[in-house]
Formats: sequence, C-alpha cells, structure tokens
Amino acid sequence: MNYRTLGRTGIHVSEVGYGAWGIGGVQWTGGDDDEAKRALNLAIDLGLNFIDTALAYGRGHSERLVGEVLRARKERIFVATKIPPMNQQWPAQAVPLHEVFPAEYIIECTERSLRNLNVEKIDLQQFHVWHDNWAERTEWIEAISTLRQQGKVGHVGISINDYQPANVIKALRTGHIDAVQVIYNIFEQAPNDELYPVCQELNIGVLARVPFDEGGLTGAIKPDTVFPEDDFRSWFFRGNRKQKVFDRVEKLKTMLGPEAATLPELALRYTLSHDAVSTVIPGMRTIKHVESNIACSDGRKLTPELLETLKAFAWDRTGDW
Repeated sequence: MNYRTLGRTGIHVSEVGYGAWGIGGVQWTGGDDDEAKRALNLAIDLGLNFIDTALAYGRGHSERLVGEVLRARKERIFVATKIPPMNQQWPAQAVPLHEVFPAEYIIECTERSLRNLNVEKIDLQQFHVWHDNWAERTEWIEAISTLRQQGKVGHVGISINDYQPANVIKALRTGHIDAVQVIYNIFEQAPNDELYPVCQELNIGVLARVPFDEGGLTGAIKPDTVFPEDDFRSWFFRGNRKQKVFDRVEKLKTMLGPEAATLPELALRYTLSHDAVSTVIPGMRTIKHVESNIACSDGRKLTPELLETLKAFAWDRTGDW
C-alpha cells in the first residue's frame, strides 16, 4: 500500500481508502455484515488506514460496523464521517443555513457519531452536503471551532454535492476547511478545471469518491441490468442511462492494455493519477473487491498520453437526469 498526505492535516493516509456507504444496509441491496467485516479487516491487513462513513449510512449502521471492527484492531486507523443535512435535502439547496446545519445540530450529530464509532475523537468530520452561500456564515464555523477545542473533532471537511465541484471554493478560502470529498472518475472529470487547482494552492486534502461511477465503469452495467426498486442504483441508472453507460464503456474497452488490464483497474488508476487526490474511497463490500482495488496501490500512474486520450470520455451529466 502506498500512502499520501491528506493536505494540510499532515495525516498520511492509504491512497486506497474504504468507502463505507455500501455496508450501511440501506439503498444498497445484497450486502452482508459478516462479509463486510471480513472485507474491512482484510483491507486493514493489507495496509489500508482510512475509512469514510457517515451518520446517514443506514441510520448509523455503517458507523457502528466500522466501530466494531476498529475496537478489535490495534492499528491506527483514521476515520471520516459526515453530518447529514437537517432538512434531508440532497443535494443542498440555496436555503438559509439554519435549516440545514444549525450549530446545535452540528454538535448533536457529532456526538451521535462518536457514540456509534465508540471513539473519543473523529479524525475528519464532514458536512454531507454544501452550498457556498453558507461559506461566510458564522454558525458552522463556531460549532466546528467548539468541537475542535473540545478535542472531539480533529479536522473538518465538506462532501461536495454531486457534479458541483466548484460549489465549495468560497468555503475553502475561509481557512476553516481541511479536506473535500468529490466525485472524480473517467466520466466525471470536472474537478480538474477549478477545484483541484484551488486544493493544490491551499493544500486541501482530497477524497475522491465514486471512482467506478456506481459500477458503470466496471463493465457490470448492461442495457438489461435490473436492480431492486429500493436499491440506489435503480435510481442512478434510470431511464436510458444504462444504455448510455454501456455504449461509452464499450468504447472505453479499447483503452485496455499494458497500463490497465481491466476496466476497474483503468478506472482506479485514472483517479489515483492526479496529484491533488489524497485517497480514493471505493466501496468494498467483499474480499474480492478489496484484493483487486488494493492491488492498484503500487505507485504506478497512467501515462500523460493515456490521460490525454481519456479526456474524450468526460461526460457532463448535470442536465442529464
């Protein structure tokens, strides 16, 4: 396992981290707690030391599973979690901050996460949505300052709304945010334009999420793929999205070769090839996923020539829902 520095936090994190949404037991079907714990333990055995979860994942179930595993381990594992929006709106809307993140709510959610994880301090506490209209409001700044002073939170981050990578830059320039989490993959290349240059300028850590585009970039999505109605992917791949993904992935297969033998490897190596990325956090619910993903942490990046070719696969989906 290779390690990178999480921006100005100074924390050295495994460049492949563990995305724990899928083990929350809600919105993702086919999961198994025992298998998830085996997968997470194996990942730690292989050098993974960063886990990203959230209070909203299974109403705390993901946090509790993570906490259970951590209690049995001696290694220093860094944990990030998130405060859900009080109004339950994903993505964030341009509403007053007190409807989403009032100070007392920020503190209350942090206390709940501390209990779920059974830890005294959260290494990285994140806002689970964001709108940059709130950047200079004092309520959230005062709340996180209190939590830091109390030793309950080490660092603070923002999980950026889907496909809105620039909707955080004002907050980054306040000096109160240490890390951002953003969708970044072969289809979603927009963070390269504005977000990553600012992160590098300010030494902000980057957690790259959804490297496989919810499974689309693994080649697993076919035009006739069906998910249970209560599975998040049933919504994500709604309409003719499956056909669109399939057509693009078929073209992407021509890029396989010496630099990446499989689609998942190509997708993961793409995400890891940007110097702004501190860690990528794929969901890994099975041992097979852990083994294949961590195998990509060998320090090898895609060549500039291949990265240039992959620019053609960028897919602007902001108006494609």
